[in-house]
Amino acid sequence: MAQFVKAVLFDLDGTLIDTAADFVRIIGNMSRENDWHAPSEVEIREQVSAGASAMVQLMLRHNDQLEVSEDALLSFRQQFLDDYEAAICVDSCVFNELEEVLTTLEEKGVPWGIVTNKPRYLAEQLLSIMQLDERCAALVCPDDVSRSKPDPEPMYMALEKLGIPRGAAGCVLYVGDHIRDIEAGNAAGMPTILAAYGYIPSEDQKNLKKWGADHIVDTPEQLNKLLLSSGKFEYL
Repeated sequence: MAQFVKAVLFDLDGTLIDTAADFVRIIGNMSRENDWHAPSEVEIREQVSAGASAMVQLMLRHNDQLEVSEDALLSFRQQFLDDYEAAICVDSCVFNELEEVLTTLEEKGVPWGIVTNKPRYLAEQLLSIMQLDERCAALVCPDDVSRSKPDPEPMYMALEKLGIPRGAAGCVLYVGDHIRDIEAGNAAGMPTILAAYGYIPSEDQKNLKKWGADHIVDTPEQLNKLLLSSGKFEYL
């Protein structure tokens, strides 16, 4: 029997939008500026969900720069953020097959939104450049709440923005690529889908079933099929 769905929510980086290439570019530029070797693309992708500090620390570890001061670390992090804001969408794109998902949801009159741990000023800029800002029915960022994911507070705010009562959270899907996404969605009573194609460290790959997602998809194509043609969901 198909499950009724009123709305679909996505995490941003690594779930809906493939932003890693821009982070790889920035870390590469910073490494060259310091005559260092850049970490591999795979290594950087695995740190994206952990944020700017994790990517900067990866760069430093990769070049045996383990004794930098706290001020130096903060300076590198700020440079990273400044460089990212200045060129936030050079290579980023909606994951293959997910544009069809968004378009189909819109055609069916089903709102979709984003619940992310990306700061609002960056999320808004990225969505605007990609012309997704007016299509996105709800955007919730850490700036908007007192407790970010994995706490369910951002999920509840998204429901409020969509005009859906908490009691109907079971009719709202949440798709994410991090354990905190699954924990937040589960805590809010939403069916969860783990995007295993996202920015997940290799050491975590073998534990994905333990995260407690209702569904796991290995590729954007599988997510497309699950949402649109598997018969598991019926949209209200």
